[in-house]
Amino acid sequence: MLLDIKLYIKVIRYFLEIFIDAKWIYYYDLSTMASAKPTTCKEAIRRWEEENEQTAATATEVILSFQWPPIEKMDNALASLVNCEKLSLSTNMIEKIAGIGTLKNLRSLSLGRNLIKSFAGLEPLGDTLEELWISYNCIEKMKGIQAMRNLQILYMSNNLVREWNEFARLQELANLRDLVFVGNPLYENLEIEQWRLEVARRLTSLEKLDGDPIIRTEENPIMIQLAKTDSSSNDLLDQNPA
Repeated sequence: MLLDIKLYIKVIRYFLEIFIDAKWIYYYDLSTMASAKPTTCKEAIRRWEEENEQTAATATEVILSFQWPPIEKMDNALASLVNCEKLSLSTNMIEKIAGIGTLKNLRSLSLGRNLIKSFAGLEPLGDTLEELWISYNCIEKMKGIQAMRNLQILYMSNNLVREWNEFARLQELANLRDLVFVGNPLYENLEIEQWRLEVARRLTSLEKLDGDPIIRTEENPIMIQLAKTDSSSNDLLDQNPA
């Protein structure tokens, strides 16, 4: 019995030591994060070049996601990516879109999981950008999205859009084919079928909504059926090229 008690005490001490160590590590990480300077775009590009053994200016795809410390500002260092067709800055702490107006070859832009509040800064890419991945941000107003005349894919789940008059700006995107909008307050306020029918009615060229294909009958295009897939919608919300 005495041996059992001693063993029990030994086990308790062991786990307490682990807990104390973990606690100090946790506080150390917090203090380090608080004192660390944000990663600049220039530094992120330098890291990418070292990891990929390639000059970023010649690359067609550049991934600057998951920087630590996170990137907080997009700046003119991004202008050096003159051949870039696919750029990812997802999972950082960016608040504003900037520094990419001269990237005339850019076709796909990933900005998911940041702190972005508007589409301002995208306007110079209106004739070239085809795919925009901007889920999990803080966008409430859709102003500026109508400038993206060539946009075909827009993934912007889990933002803050709540009004149909904001959503209506998407009607100006004649080339939009694939939209993910689930997780916005506007979506949450409706039953799923009601939501899908209303969106398909408003966006007559849309082929895919929230991961499900849209099928319109030839007899009456207003009578809309939406094919159901076996895929979980949650698996489709944050599909991201990077």
